[in-house]
Amino acid sequence: MKKIIDDTRLIYKCCSLYYEDEMSQQGICDYLGISRPSVSRMLKLGKDQGIVKIEVVSPYNFTFGKLERELEKKFSLREVIVVDSSPLETGTERISSNLGEETLNFLSRTLDEGEVVGVSMGMTLQNVIRAKSAIDEPIECTFVPIVGGVGQSRVDIHSNYIASEFSKLFHGECVQFFSPAVFSNVTILEGFLNEKAVRNIFNIYKSVTTVIMGIGITQRGASTLLETGYIDENELDSFVKDGAVGDISLQFFDKNGSTEKFRKFNQRVAGMPIEQLKKVPKRIGIAGGSHRADAVLGAIHGGFVNILITDIDCARLLIDA
Repeated sequence: MKKIIDDTRLIYKCCSLYYEDEMSQQGICDYLGISRPSVSRMLKLGKDQGIVKIEVVSPYNFTFGKLERELEKKFSLREVIVVDSSPLETGTERISSNLGEETLNFLSRTLDEGEVVGVSMGMTLQNVIRAKSAIDEPIECTFVPIVGGVGQSRVDIHSNYIASEFSKLFHGECVQFFSPAVFSNVTILEGFLNEKAVRNIFNIYKSVTTVIMGIGITQRGASTLLETGYIDENELDSFVKDGAVGDISLQFFDKNGSTEKFRKFNQRVAGMPIEQLKKVPKRIGIAGGSHRADAVLGAIHGGFVNILITDIDCARLLIDA
């Protein structure tokens, strides 16, 4: 059994949903993806530990707990987790180590045996798989790349590598997608997608119930796509001119979540189609830092994410947006 009833963050959220939002215990079960007995035990622990008094008091950080609930309500998100800002220097960008740890904590709580989990690529997910693991017991999921995992540089951020490392962390399985992430020509991509081995990957996509994604941005100094050569500076500048604020699995969108202006590029990306992605039940977006707030907003507006793991710097800007 997953050890979740001692998670102070989760105890607080249960109490807040039950006492402040007047949600039923069964509603909390459905909302957080945990069992009815676990909800009952955590509500009791909330009283025993003094979390439930006249008001619900978060034991880890009252402000963060309130902020999470505000963001969930404001953007109709399934769940939000806010962490403190604790940046690590990683070449061209500063990434919070707390984001990786809390992502693994969240996955260990919410993933189910036998689940098919899609993963994208990039520095954010590399940071997650390098984080301190809080996984007590195996969760035998199958991890599958939702974008091609072959490129000319930085193998450690390609989707095949990411999927393999996630499968090791959770003692599960992984499927490899040996394809370039971006094709030079749509016609070539369409022919490639007709190959039997590739069709098998796309059939697996129909069973994906959770996707784990970083949220990319269009700033030159922090664009993984630019660093890895998937696009050049002229293309990036053109996208920015057309209003691009970020990308999900290499597919660009504007502040409203629209991908229309970037269709010619997005159509050359080998992976799960963006419209199919939006139908996956659990769509986890991970992004931290104030410089990613516009991209996160666009991803939310586009319906690409319904679960957000972010830091306090980004969260504050989202509240003010």
